[in-house]
Amino acid sequence: MMQQIKARCCPSQPPATITDGKGAYREALVATWGTVPPYQGYGRPPELKQPQEGWQYVKVVKQRDGHRIIGVYATVVYGDPKATLEQLGGHTAYVERTNLTSRQMNARLVRKTLSFSKKAQFLKDASAWEDNVYNLTRSLETLRQEGWQGRCRWHRRSPAMAAGLTDHIWTIRELLTTMVVPASINTL
Repeated sequence: MMQQIKARCCPSQPPATITDGKGAYREALVATWGTVPPYQGYGRPPELKQPQEGWQYVKVVKQRDGHRIIGVYATVVYGDPKATLEQLGGHTAYVERTNLTSRQMNARLVRKTLSFSKKAQFLKDASAWEDNVYNLTRSLETLRQEGWQGRCRWHRRSPAMAAGLTDHIWTIRELLTTMVVPASINTL
């Protein structure tokens, strides 16, 4: 995932990041964007990558008692503690909202269900379809722009329109009939 983020939007340093306590995000950030410090001329030359200045990364851990959350603890892993918390906040609301939307649109992601994927490729395919439908065919109220268009006060937009990837909201038919050329063929 980190390699894809680096290739698509952030080649020099990681974006400001907030995660839960699960996973190896810290190690993945260093492995992807970290650099080996220069050799100072004495001792053994450094070999391990190190984090760089300007990174902002917050880890939010929720303490639970059964199904109840009894505490939320935000830890600044990289960056100035005060400035990083002000910018990112001490919560995972955006990540949780994205996960909820994915579970609502893709039954394979719902907990305790019979709609599981027997093969990992099926889960990847279903997740890719859900991402395309969400980003290209759905208009989101939070992304609409004010401006009269005919008799309508608001101009509806999809996430892909907000990102400048398309100029209209796609239909499912258009999504199904559009052929996407893989990036490796474009470079030939």
